[in-house]
Amino acid sequence: MKAFLLAAGHGTRLKPLTDSTPKCLLPIQGEPLLGLWLKLCSFHGITDVLINTHLHSAAVAEFASKNSYGLKIRITEEENLLGSAGTLFANQDWVRKDSEFWILYADVLTNANLSKMLEYHRSLRHFATMGVYQVANPTECGIVSVDDTGMVREFVEKPENPTSNLAFSGLMVATPQVLEYVPSIAPADIGFHVLPRLVGKMAAFRIPGYLVDVGTPAKYAHAQQSWPGFIPRMDSRGAQR
Repeated sequence: MKAFLLAAGHGTRLKPLTDSTPKCLLPIQGEPLLGLWLKLCSFHGITDVLINTHLHSAAVAEFASKNSYGLKIRITEEENLLGSAGTLFANQDWVRKDSEFWILYADVLTNANLSKMLEYHRSLRHFATMGVYQVANPTECGIVSVDDTGMVREFVEKPENPTSNLAFSGLMVATPQVLEYVPSIAPADIGFHVLPRLVGKMAAFRIPGYLVDVGTPAKYAHAQQSWPGFIPRMDSRGAQR
């Protein structure tokens, strides 16, 4: 199975840490965030990863070449940022013939049980399944309303008047049908330009594990103190605890 690992952002909010180091290579308790992601992908059966880059592309490529964890890694350097959706559009042929693929935001720190999320997605057979989690500040996130069947009935990016506190986690399982909802313009954003169009065709999976968006200095500092470790704790049945 393949995964887009979106890592091309400027990391502006984390300056000066990102002046010479890409955000995805910032260390969490001594280990680069990208390394944690590659370990998690390998642990959950992902075989191929596409990492998009912009600034410091050579540093990302060098790290990935030395820390592949058995994954086939493709680096795509964007001279001009395409946006998260623009990256999907530019590389759609890479996954067009696959039954499903992952979309993962590399600035998220998580030990989420991707296998459990994939199992949930396959049980419902929707166009996509997004991971969601509860947040304290819904006006700063992409907010989801979900019905009793798990179907996403509303998605609003950074709403002024949020209707829930369930936010898009930056983790998503998609089918090739999703590519039909990706605009050809660039830059284009998944939250603003794709997810609202998938309402009624996409499920929500509540992530029970650890998840922090490390995009700000405060959250990055919190992650350094709170990160519980890479491998999710499993019970005897293989379920995440």
